[in-house]
Amino acid sequence: MKMFFLIIMGAYLAGNIYIFARLMQLVSGFALGWKIVISCLFWALALLLIISMFLRDIPLPTAIAKAMFNLGSIWMVFTLYMVLLLLVFDIAKIFIPSMQWGFLYAFGLTALLLSYGYYNYRHPKIEHIDITLDKAFDKGEVRIAAISDVHLGNGTDKQALQRYVDMINAQKPDLILISGDLIDNSITPVKQQRMEEELSELQAPMGIYMAAGNHEYISRIEQCEEFLQNTPIILLRDSVVTLPCGIQIVGRDDLSNRRRKSLEELLGRVESNKPIIVLDHQPYKLAETDATGVDMQLSGHTHRGQVWPLSLLTDYIYEQSHGYRKWQNTHIYVSSGLSLWGPPFRIGTNSELAIITIKSAAKP
Repeated sequence: MKMFFLIIMGAYLAGNIYIFARLMQLVSGFALGWKIVISCLFWALALLLIISMFLRDIPLPTAIAKAMFNLGSIWMVFTLYMVLLLLVFDIAKIFIPSMQWGFLYAFGLTALLLSYGYYNYRHPKIEHIDITLDKAFDKGEVRIAAISDVHLGNGTDKQALQRYVDMINAQKPDLILISGDLIDNSITPVKQQRMEEELSELQAPMGIYMAAGNHEYISRIEQCEEFLQNTPIILLRDSVVTLPCGIQIVGRDDLSNRRRKSLEELLGRVESNKPIIVLDHQPYKLAETDATGVDMQLSGHTHRGQVWPLSLLTDYIYEQSHGYRKWQNTHIYVSSGLSLWGPPFRIGTNSELAIITIKSAAKP
């Protein structure tokens, strides 16, 4: 994981050096004072996200913390598309020497892409999935709101959370299941903004259950667990709950806990003749889950890359990077996330809320 992070940071810094070099060519005729100002502003924006990550647990004023995080994360995606488009125009210039304004063309197209991506992010899709289980339970059907990766903090703030709560409640779910990463990088801004107030407005008569994600561990899992006790959300860490209708929910702890219990061990606590729903944040080893005979698994984590072409990478890495699929035995749904981490853009992917209606083919 550390090596992956270092590779990403190295690529990010290399991309910014490339953009900066091309920017300096564009402003080569400017006075030295202006060049210094432009250089300082450029590198302040380029390093802002890294700085905000190091300061994530310091209780800065909310406006300052949000501005640092949001501007820094926006710059990250700006870097991605500027590098890709600059490469296109720089290569094109080899064949079309008269193309002198490649930097400005790339900048304009990047701005258009980010504007579209922001609009798309602000309008999550609602996915409706109907599933029939072979096992019986004491209810005609159960309407589940399945969400993941809300990432509450400086990115997804109190106002955004209120929109999501209203969106979820409007679907009138019987049950809400959260597949991890409810919290982002730190619990501090969540507490500062008193987000337990909005979370306490969630309505689901059969309950609200959640599995931990890797970001709950980044935010310090014990502090997240303490915070959730002030909400109606029940955090399941390697634990099982049986609903009055007979449906059993198995909440796995995140892979960040290297001592987490195996799925087989957890399944030893359930009744195999009743429906089993597993919450597991990171969708790894899905074929092994399918072999256990679990009826349904809900996961998240991938975000499906959030923006193209990173979506191609997640599609390659994961057995199932997004959406619903019926394996041999198990119905598996991997959410791309109701919100997202960092940059507020969805390009080639969607934020989503899944409404899963489960019915039984068998009589109780």
